[in-house]
Amino acid sequence: MRAARLTSPGTTVTGADPVVLVAHGSRDPRAADATRALARAVSAARPGTPVWASWLDHTEPGPTEVLRQLAMAGHRRAVLVPLLLTAAYHHRVDIPAAVAAATRSGPPLAVRVTDVLGPADDTPDPALLAGLGRRLGEAWPDGLDASRRGRFDALVLAAAGTRDARARRSVGRVADALGVEFGVPCRVAYASAAPPAADVAVSRLRASGARRVAVSAYFLAPGLFHDAVAEAAGAAGAVAVAAPLTDAPELVELVLRRVDARPVLASTG
Repeated sequence: MRAARLTSPGTTVTGADPVVLVAHGSRDPRAADATRALARAVSAARPGTPVWASWLDHTEPGPTEVLRQLAMAGHRRAVLVPLLLTAAYHHRVDIPAAVAAATRSGPPLAVRVTDVLGPADDTPDPALLAGLGRRLGEAWPDGLDASRRGRFDALVLAAAGTRDARARRSVGRVADALGVEFGVPCRVAYASAAPPAADVAVSRLRASGARRVAVSAYFLAPGLFHDAVAEAAGAAGAVAVAAPLTDAPELVELVLRRVDARPVLASTG
């Protein structure tokens, strides 16, 4: 089913460059719903800027289609934000290919591709850490306040997983920063492609003396991976598993920071 769009290709072109959010895509409809919710939140935070949601797989429209329709509507520039937490294969290969396909023919369109939402350098964005903290706080009925350190004595940052060593290092940097933020050890776990699994990471922390291990979800949207992490971590004795970031206000802030940052890649048709 074609996704509902936030703007129409026939909309009068204004001075604001349209923003195209590009998610990985999933067979789980909850993932597309989360991307649409984020797109609505970004649109609300930046009135007058057209914001479109797109997906690399499983859900329509794809980024190539959206970019082509924007060009046909008279736009000459667009900003594409990869809704990815690591700069792995999809960022290096799939997104440039989608942009190239869109700009190969038809009206000219200059496309600026931003950094992913994960660490663009060695330091995770504070908004990303704040969003993860928000979701951890929501995992308790009364939230986390100044005494939050007493709720858990260790953390697991559970990510989707990748075979890309550089991408895994970026996840590790987020885990290190999150551990510093909460003043507890924080270890990485993966739902696929790389060890350790969430239950293994939780069990190792408990074996090392941690009594209350919580899991921070390094996911943008719900789906089978997050479900598997939650089930495995709970079975291993985790006291809480956070929800994915979805449309957290801090994630909206991070998307807009990427939109406003200087370009890292440009393609002109």
